Amino acid sequence: MKILFIGDVVGRAGRQILSQNIDRLVGDHEIDFLIVNGENAAGGFGLTDEIVREFRKLGVHVITSGNHIWDKRDFVPSLDRHEDVLRPGNYPAGTPGRGLGLYETNIGTKVAVMNLEGRVFMNSLDCPFRAADAYLEQLADDVSVVFVDFHAEATSEKMALGHYLDGRVSAVVGTHTHVPTADEQILPGGTAYQTDAGMTGSRDSVIGIRKEIAVEKFVTQLPARFEVAKKNPVLCGVVIDVDDTTGRARSIERVMALSN
Repeated sequence: MKILFIGDVVGRAGRQILSQNIDRLVGDHEIDFLIVNGENAAGGFGLTDEIVREFRKLGVHVITSGNHIWDKRDFVPSLDRHEDVLRPGNYPAGTPGRGLGLYETNIGTKVAVMNLEGRVFMNSLDCPFRAADAYLEQLADDVSVVFVDFHAEATSEKMALGHYLDGRVSAVVGTHTHVPTADEQILPGGTAYQTDAGMTGSRDSVIGIRKEIAVEKFVTQLPARFEVAKKNPVLCGVVIDVDDTTGRARSIERVMALSN
């Protein structure tokens, strides 16, 4: 089976280029399962019920997220209602939402999707490595295909988790830093890996934020109110071919689409 994962969708520009290209990508790559990281989809910060419905209409099976999933306070209670929306699973017990979901393709193949958040240069959370272990123990023996979105800052932490889970999951793909890395590979145990899938949003920006604002903040070191950039959007993601029976990845390929 083939999984298409789309990196962090940032604001309206990201949503628009996603809607303009998703049918073509799904058709060209014969995609069976579509996952989108949507934590920046609402104006660059958080997610809304309306955008969840928008993604569903595009055929998205699962929406993963990260540390910005909490930015729209009105949406936080919805995390318990939307089974197709995940938040990082290594937040403390009692946090709304879930970090692991079990789904099926149109032909009945079971797919587990896991969402975790890193701790290096980020929030002080539960251990993502041990959280992954606990989630894997919950899965039934007939669930072979497991995809992990690891939302983390440090390249080293992402790589470490990839090797830690190698042979136990189908793919570990990083998000959060918004810049696609050129290290896509199949690890020795059969796990597809990429440090960061990149973002789906304005290319004429500083990781999705208006470049003028970001530059001024770095130069002056003064507080600034970030605004999402809108020009020259790009879509970034990966296509992963997985053996349905063994859960091992056969290939991983970076995909990119530019605005017309």
